Amino acid sequence: GDKAAAMKQVQNLFKVFAECDCTMVEVNPLAEDADGNLIAADAKVGFDDNAFFRQKEIFAQRDMSQEDPKEQKAAEYDLNYIALDGNIGCMVNGAGLAMATMDIIQLHGGKPANFLDVGGAAQKEQVIGAFNIITQDPGVKCLLVNIFGGIMKCDVIAQGIVDATKEMG
Repeated sequence: GDKAAAMKQVQNLFKVFAECDCTMVEVNPLAEDADGNLIAADAKVGFDDNAFFRQKEIFAQRDMSQEDPKEQKAAEYDLNYIALDGNIGCMVNGAGLAMATMDIIQLHGGKPANFLDVGGAAQKEQVIGAFNIITQDPGVKCLLVNIFGGIMKCDVIAQGIVDATKEMG
């Protein structure tokens, strides 16, 4: 194929990555046609949510129908949430602790239902939101809360859970 054209494509991908505040630019597969032309047959691009103010035109094109409603709700509370297919809901602070918690659940035969990181500065309303997101998942049979007190005030987590259960009845 044309090495100069390939180099230009990679340079343009980097330019998009840098200028558009991307967190990821993935082209897979990058194919070559019979004439040696490179074709980006499929691509995935992610953008830094913190760059919204600089990238309004890009964010205006966001198709919310392609996103998990629970993940959208979590974003409203400034929570990091990813739905999984297990039955043990997880509310954890810190991505590392969340990953370790999910590993321990699986090590002992369980299946985590989600990754949910409340962070280190969550307020009671965020905890209530997290609790509601997790417990509204019909696959969740129980909830494991694993909070490192050196990062997050445990009384805020506890009060949020108490208030959420009162709201739910």
